Amino acid sequence: MNSDSVTKQNRRRFLKLAGAAAATLPLNTMPLVLRAASAAGDKMKIGIIGSGKVGGAIGSVWVQAGYDAMFSSRDIEHDKALADRLGANAFVGTPREAAAFGEVVMISVPYHALPGVGKDLADQIKGKVVIDTCNPFTFRDGEIATWARERGAGVASAELLSGARVVRAFNAVSYRCMGVAYKQPGQFGMPIAGEDANAIAVASRLIRDIGYEPVLVGGNEMGKYLVPGTRLAGERAPDEIRKIAATLD
Repeated sequence: MNSDSVTKQNRRRFLKLAGAAAATLPLNTMPLVLRAASAAGDKMKIGIIGSGKVGGAIGSVWVQAGYDAMFSSRDIEHDKALADRLGANAFVGTPREAAAFGEVVMISVPYHALPGVGKDLADQIKGKVVIDTCNPFTFRDGEIATWARERGAGVASAELLSGARVVRAFNAVSYRCMGVAYKQPGQFGMPIAGEDANAIAVASRLIRDIGYEPVLVGGNEMGKYLVPGTRLAGERAPDEIRKIAATLD
């Protein structure tokens, strides 16, 4: 058997095991934050680092779904206006405050800012589920984007956010659809990549709660396909994503 066949078999085995874990984790093996939320009927707190088009759109729908979310960015007045529109479940803070607030943290910043975020918030995100929505664009982000694309965006982000349990998601779809997917729940799939089965389970729950069907395409190495311009990019049905992902190396 050649190395390509072995790689594909290993990836299929990973997808099967991780997908099963994400869907069927018993309560006593779930992460503490998810167990507490399930047992109490409460929602997890979410810290959002970067509340622009992507962070603002996704965070807004989470708040509407009943989650407490703290928004942070370089424009605190924008965040205050956003929180005022969203109501009592929306909060505003600095990036460090948002990272401390969130039982789950979503990072939605330009890729050139990601090394600094990973360094500045290392103590706050260590061990936490971190949803990485960041895309490396060479025209905007320069050398760090070139490195990330050569390394693979999933692997690169995991290295820059060392210590966090990173799940790559919301990278390959339009932000314009992120705030309205809940109107047609399950119609659109959300390709995700990550290594930690518990983190995948938590992220999958959050993704479903705003209308998308999460589709695990593999580990961090498959995160290279979760960027605009790849075959997985764009709004697609869950089964279409699965079929495409099955052909990728």
